[in-house]
Amino acid sequence: MNEIIKSFTIGMTAAGISLTAASAEEWRFNNFLPETRPESAQLEQFVTEVNDALGGETTLKLYSGGSLGLPNTDTLRFLPKGAVEMSLMWANYLGRDAPALSSVVVQGTIGSIEEFEKAIPTVREIYEEEFAEWDVASVGYVAIPMLSVSVFCREEPVRTLEDLKSKKLRVWARDQVEAFTRLGVSAQIIPQEEMYVAMKTGVVDCALYPALYAHTVSLQEVSKYASFLYPMASGPYVIGVSADLWAETDETFKAVISEAADDLWDRTNQYEADYQRELAARDTLAEGGIVWGEDFSDEDRQAFVASVTETWKMLAEEAGGNAPAYRERVLTALGRN
Repeated sequence: MNEIIKSFTIGMTAAGISLTAASAEEWRFNNFLPETRPESAQLEQFVTEVNDALGGETTLKLYSGGSLGLPNTDTLRFLPKGAVEMSLMWANYLGRDAPALSSVVVQGTIGSIEEFEKAIPTVREIYEEEFAEWDVASVGYVAIPMLSVSVFCREEPVRTLEDLKSKKLRVWARDQVEAFTRLGVSAQIIPQEEMYVAMKTGVVDCALYPALYAHTVSLQEVSKYASFLYPMASGPYVIGVSADLWAETDETFKAVISEAADDLWDRTNQYEADYQRELAARDTLAEGGIVWGEDFSDEDRQAFVASVTETWKMLAEEAGGNAPAYRERVLTALGRN
């Protein structure tokens, strides 16, 4: 791990990115999500609560949409070295450096709010332990809604896995690539910021994406059709701070951060209204020109879940280290062991 970080630090310096910490009066909070995302609004409120409580002594400033130029996949490299004081992190983006993280919650294996609520405490414990190994303190969490993932297509409706086999599909995580490959579907990872152009130019025919957030990336401008495929629970976003910086931080500042983080979790860890928000999002996208087709069939969804479950086991075994044990802990929390 230290060699990875050392190499990354040299690379950043060569690229002219300063690792010098900000002044004591400001902590920069790196948020890779676009400003238009609901989570970003929640983070803005978190920042406001912290700053109001501090009365100007120390200020948090949120930088959204990757505006600091720090790739979210490199968080475990830049955060411990002080490139930024605080950063949002998502485990599924960090599997290159910490393979065990990408198999804690594989998207598609947990398909109900009731199951997910059983798993969340264990997932948070695992994240805290794993990030500590990378010298990162987990100081807060942001829950991700129980999302409904749909297949958005450019030219013609796709409502079956059989039809999807003839298309090039955009996904955002390796577990999705593996699961769809098992089903005979050609899937490739394309970052969110490149998805619009990939769809517009035909690099891919269809894109996997939650309807709730599709308008934030203008997916309705490059898609004509959409159909729901599967419900998705994800591990929460984590707010991280360098462990060394956190250890040196004034206890009053820590307490303010912790209190605001608790409020943030309480606000976001709510799932009852997710389906109504999903329906409203679909209506908005339909107004933008997308035609909503029938859902993928129960048989197709069951086939997808079966494929994801096998993928979860494979990825955990492949990652090695703590990954198989993490999977077993989550399965135990779900009552599946």
